[in-house]
Amino acid sequence: INLHRQLLWAFLAVFLRLLFSPPTVRIIHSGHACNVEEERHTERVYTIREGETLELTCLVTGHPRPQIRWTKTAGSVSDRFQDSSVFNDTLHIAKILRNQGGRYYCKAENGLGSPAIKSIRVDVYCKFRYFCSLLLCFVSFFLKLQNVLGHLFLSMQHVSCLSVWSELQGETKILKLKNLRPQDYANYSCIASVRNVCGIPDRSVIFGLTNKTASPSIKLLVEDPIVVNPGQTVSLVCITTGGEPTPTLTWVSTNDSLPQRSVVKGGTLTLPAITSDEAGVYSCVASNNVGNPAKKSTTIVVRGRKVEATPPEELTFSWLKNGRSLRSSERMVITQTDPDISPGTTNLDIIDLKFTDFGTYTCVAALKGGGIPEISIDVNISSTTVPPSLTVPRGKSPLVAREGDTVELECLVSGKPKPIILWSRADKEAPMPDGSMQMESYDGVLRIVNVSREMTGSYRCQTSQYNGFNVKPREAVVELIVQYPPTVEPVHMEVRQGLGRPVVMTCRVLRAHPSRVLRFEWLLSNRLLHAGAFDPHKDETEYTIRSLNREGWGEYTCNVINEAGAGKCTFQVTGKAYPPEFYYDTYSPLWQNRPRVYGFKLQWTQMNPGAVDRIVAYRLGIRQVGLQRWWEQEIPVGDTIGKGELMTHNLTELIKPESYEVRLTPITRFGEGDSTIRIITYSAPINPHLREFHCSFEEEAICMFTQDKNDDFDWTRHSAATRDTKYTPNTGPGADRAGSKQGFYMYIETSRPRKEGDQARLVSPFFNIALKNSYGLTNPSAYCFGFFYHMYGKHIGTLNAFLKQKGQVTLEAPVWSLSGNQGDRWKQAKVSIHPTTSFQIVLEGIRGPGIEGDIAIDDITLEEGECRDPPPNISANALSTSSHIWLLCTTLVLTLLEGQR
Repeated sequence: INLHRQLLWAFLAVFLRLLFSPPTVRIIHSGHACNVEEERHTERVYTIREGETLELTCLVTGHPRPQIRWTKTAGSVSDRFQDSSVFNDTLHIAKILRNQGGRYYCKAENGLGSPAIKSIRVDVYCKFRYFCSLLLCFVSFFLKLQNVLGHLFLSMQHVSCLSVWSELQGETKILKLKNLRPQDYANYSCIASVRNVCGIPDRSVIFGLTNKTASPSIKLLVEDPIVVNPGQTVSLVCITTGGEPTPTLTWVSTNDSLPQRSVVKGGTLTLPAITSDEAGVYSCVASNNVGNPAKKSTTIVVRGRKVEATPPEELTFSWLKNGRSLRSSERMVITQTDPDISPGTTNLDIIDLKFTDFGTYTCVAALKGGGIPEISIDVNISSTTVPPSLTVPRGKSPLVAREGDTVELECLVSGKPKPIILWSRADKEAPMPDGSMQMESYDGVLRIVNVSREMTGSYRCQTSQYNGFNVKPREAVVELIVQYPPTVEPVHMEVRQGLGRPVVMTCRVLRAHPSRVLRFEWLLSNRLLHAGAFDPHKDETEYTIRSLNREGWGEYTCNVINEAGAGKCTFQVTGKAYPPEFYYDTYSPLWQNRPRVYGFKLQWTQMNPGAVDRIVAYRLGIRQVGLQRWWEQEIPVGDTIGKGELMTHNLTELIKPESYEVRLTPITRFGEGDSTIRIITYSAPINPHLREFHCSFEEEAICMFTQDKNDDFDWTRHSAATRDTKYTPNTGPGADRAGSKQGFYMYIETSRPRKEGDQARLVSPFFNIALKNSYGLTNPSAYCFGFFYHMYGKHIGTLNAFLKQKGQVTLEAPVWSLSGNQGDRWKQAKVSIHPTTSFQIVLEGIRGPGIEGDIAIDDITLEEGECRDPPPNISANALSTSSHIWLLCTTLVLTLLEGQR
């Protein structure tokens, strides 16, 4: 029996399989495919041009016949059909758009087993649009950026690329150049490519980046809003106030397109014989492919039922109802001298409007003398026409809010057609929250986010001057009161005081709203010290520590509280001493201790030494730069330190040529105060007695000369063998002063970005001189400063030499100066100098009017004594020996004459 049952069930299963089967599905396509490729073996990519017809057919098997449903999901954005799904075999989309690309799914199910699902990806390629601005390229597909000069890909260390996708603009590639360098000023090309799919070629645009490139800025020479009469010609003028390259100006309107009769010429938009339909917001847009376009807007409001003439008394008016003449009566009052309307206008007031008053009213205006056709305008009054009304809801004025809240100022507006509400400050000079003088509202609500105390005041809501029924605007005023916590001072203060001394802390209220401050509280850390009601006759509260002890050190907080919140003063009370201040102008601070070690005279003053307890010692820490270990010692202080008193400590056993980090910390009964750190750097002395100094710049250290940090550019060390002169071949030396192409010299490079008048200054090390002789009399020190110069080129500027003595802040007149082309050869300059203290030599090169202006110097010397046989081209600024003798003789004669008196 069991065997028969098994055979029966097997037969039944085979029969059911033949009768019923689960669904299977595959997708085929028709139409104009540019390309079809397999993707992951089970899915395919179908490429089609935008505007062509997409046809996808879902082939299914199964019994009973499966039900088919098409759905679609775009790559990153869910995108369904308008009817959510399509229930037939073939999906047909005529004139496909780019945003209709994505992955399409065909789902078949007949209740047997799982549904069968297949998908195909559809890429819609189009003739792409692109917008290229300075380092911003908007393209719809793949983009690559390359430098047109040499077609080299840009270095990623200097360039960053960002990629952003948007449905309307496609893929956005942003190229950012960081820390612009002179070599970055070049031409760049933005290339958009779809790899020649569907026969769409690459597109590119070239952008030139210069040091003058700037984003656009514009200005509208009109008021906002502009209120005009129908038929009037309106001209809007927009001018550019900045931008390189010169921006292109275009006009746009909120009505999607400019009126057909409008005329655009440059930055001027003219609207002849304007109508009410042409009212709206008009915007001037400036673009020069640099950054974001600049945009300025103005609103045009078109009045109705008004005709003007000059003089106004030359106008005559008449009113018609349904074509019949209308006379003034008790219910229909016609006025031409209404003080609330402009002169030369007429007004029709219908009192107690009735059903019989509905109809077409015509206002006719004409000149008394004739010659000009009559002008008329019709106004239809029906059951749907309602004059405007404007009120402030009960409880909405005054409106009280707290700083930081979002508030809504509301005016109830009615009328058909419903007028636009114009919001402004009652104080006409005060701007609105967005910075403009007027804001529009279509529902009568002005919403202010994050309201601030400056926004307190009266706000006027006003109907636009014409809503199709009445020329007289309605207005109302809403009062806004913004409450804010007390503003106090000081916000933060550090109080340093010695033990046992009194401390008084005062917290002062500057302003608050409500102005009545409710209470105050003083806290040390989080512990309440004192609280109470604020005295309404005072604007401050204070807390006194009669005798400061260690437990009294810490952060004190004073909270001053009103209904809107609390203002906070904080005081950091401490007994720490202020940091010392190192003295950097020590005369000869560094000396040779032994052949391998050196010493340094450390000097400092103490900041506000009397503010805290007496400083009893300093903790000195010193460590070699680059090492971790500190060596410390205490420097005792005997007497009380005075303000500005200079203290000294000699540092010895410093290893040549290492640098050291020095830390100095004052110590009081409180403990350690604030520290100060400085770096001690070893520098080998440069011939301290100046018997002879010579520098030919052959070493990279350039004889310890330094570049002035306050000039425009630097001197450059070069040799003729390494200097590239292909851009400026007619300037600069072809060898050093000795005639060697491998020898080095210093010169100024005057090519771009240098401009006329730019200065480069090279500063020598300090030279020390002996100030006194054995008898204590001052010796007149004399030194001969010499150097070789090369000034060849038609754009040579000026070479100056200055004497800068110790303590001198600014440079005086040069001791030697020369300008202009001196020929293609090295020449020598010598000048006698007479310093009275340690000094430096400063060599200054000034760029001339062009790039052929390189100035070079070499073989600098400094010798004791006056110069012998100086070259003839010494500047008049350099005084000769005879000049000094003549001045000395003149001084002696005047002194003798003074003594005889």
